[in-house]
Amino acid sequence: MYTEFFQLREMPFSITPDPAYLYMSPRHQEALGHLLYGTGQYGGFVQLTGEVGTGKTTIIRTLLEQKLANLDVAMIHNPRQSEQEFVQSICDELGIVYPRESLTLKVLVDALNEHLLRAHAEGRRTVVIIDEAQNLQPAVLEQVRLLTNLETSKEKLLRIMLIGQPELSALLARPDLRQLASRITARYHLTPLSAAETREYIEHRLRVAGTTAEIFGAAAAQRVFQYARGVPRLINIICDRALLGAYAQQTRRVTPEIVRKAAQEAIGHLPGEFDPKQPKRMRWIEYGWIGALVLCSSLLIWSFMRDRVPAASPDTTATATEPAPTTAEAPDARATPSATIAAPPPAATPAPQVQIPKQASDEGGLAALAATTQPLNVVVGRMIRLWDTRLKVARGENVCETLSGKGLECYRSRGTMADLGLMNRPAVLTLTLPDEGPQHFLLRSLSTTHAQMDTALGTLRLPIAELESAWTGEFLLLWRREINTSYVGPGVVGPAIPWLWQRLATLGVAELPSPVPTRYEERLGAALSAFQTERGLIVDGTAGIRTLIALGDELPGTPTLSDTNRSP
Repeated sequence: MYTEFFQLREMPFSITPDPAYLYMSPRHQEALGHLLYGTGQYGGFVQLTGEVGTGKTTIIRTLLEQKLANLDVAMIHNPRQSEQEFVQSICDELGIVYPRESLTLKVLVDALNEHLLRAHAEGRRTVVIIDEAQNLQPAVLEQVRLLTNLETSKEKLLRIMLIGQPELSALLARPDLRQLASRITARYHLTPLSAAETREYIEHRLRVAGTTAEIFGAAAAQRVFQYARGVPRLINIICDRALLGAYAQQTRRVTPEIVRKAAQEAIGHLPGEFDPKQPKRMRWIEYGWIGALVLCSSLLIWSFMRDRVPAASPDTTATATEPAPTTAEAPDARATPSATIAAPPPAATPAPQVQIPKQASDEGGLAALAATTQPLNVVVGRMIRLWDTRLKVARGENVCETLSGKGLECYRSRGTMADLGLMNRPAVLTLTLPDEGPQHFLLRSLSTTHAQMDTALGTLRLPIAELESAWTGEFLLLWRREINTSYVGPGVVGPAIPWLWQRLATLGVAELPSPVPTRYEERLGAALSAFQTERGLIVDGTAGIRTLIALGDELPGTPTLSDTNRSP
């Protein structure tokens, strides 16, 4: 797709949080500083809020990448739990052993307290980070407060970080949660980027992805800011569509008009722009509301004045009649806005647990797949082991940078199942599942009708049509780099040329010339075109990332989607 066209190593505007792409605006630096403060000796309670897409989760991941000494972290991604499930999740994250039989909240808290005391004696600090904390039930928040009572004579044993949307502040302002709110020692609200920061953000992500070319000019970047309003997630979505639009037009520079079309496709009606499709309908709706408001105001004034008209005296010529009472004159106080009390949200119903037998080959559907969700780093780790079981990436290291030093390259892009079939490599797919949101799964094999996914409980076979209904089109795969470039075309000289000739000869596409050239020339372009035609690739006579991936099909130790043997 456009990654090869713009000579990018990977997609620069993926919405998946990646600390490698974190743009540290002054506000992001301050937010990270608050979280770092929360990990210290006197951290206590920290609250970080921000609108959807402002980068809260990325900042959390950046914090975890800091490799802070003597720090244990329990990360809670799913806040919709009962009090006992919540404490149990903390214990599981910290690796605390507790009796599984006759399990109660007291048993869990006692085990947690014992662990915290032992960790404190060893000079270690413990932090619980709760993402999407605005979804916590009040009873669970009260349990959070009680956990902060676990302490020594000098300091708290547990540090808490509440990360959430602005609704979190409103939740903590409730009278019944005032004790918890009073314990928060640091608060920070993350705001969107400015226009200048939006341009810097775009340039930063493009640099990380491997290009210094000015793809977005000042006018295009300003248009991105106008439509995204400085929200990083919306910036990513619009820029991703804009790059795709530029690729479709075969232009290497994104124009303001391309940005406008991309934003319209991505977010619909554009902020601050007149919508020509619905002017009359919207105008009549506005007039209708104004008319209704005037009518209601007139009725209220008439009712007010009527109740205050003095009774007619006996000598008046007209006879005053008492108006019949109406229900509007004495409304039920329970129905008035001032007396309305919001009902507490219903308790979350636990999702049904789907058990998948080890190495199951029956089709279980997306519901079965949803029961095997794992963090992205775990899924990527499974893919790495397909290439080399000895490869290790230490916590806190950038996965793709580490693998690049070992001869493996990451390729992140968007495409179709047909694209994945052509590249023929195991890939991590981003799926949107009901009640789960974006999740990541490893595609291990692919046929014309079915796909086989590797999960924590074994393999799961799904019809391609069902898988495509949940797939966002985003994927990440690995490929083995044999030459120190991602592009070979006109004007290129060096060792990449002999390697290409050797690979084409090995694959039976061309005869190895003698002597072997070291400069790109027309006959190499013709040989590459023949190879691309044979493999169903875009025929352009150059070797970009997808062509280089295909050239490595038969290299030793290369896993493919057509493999029949399964690695552990």
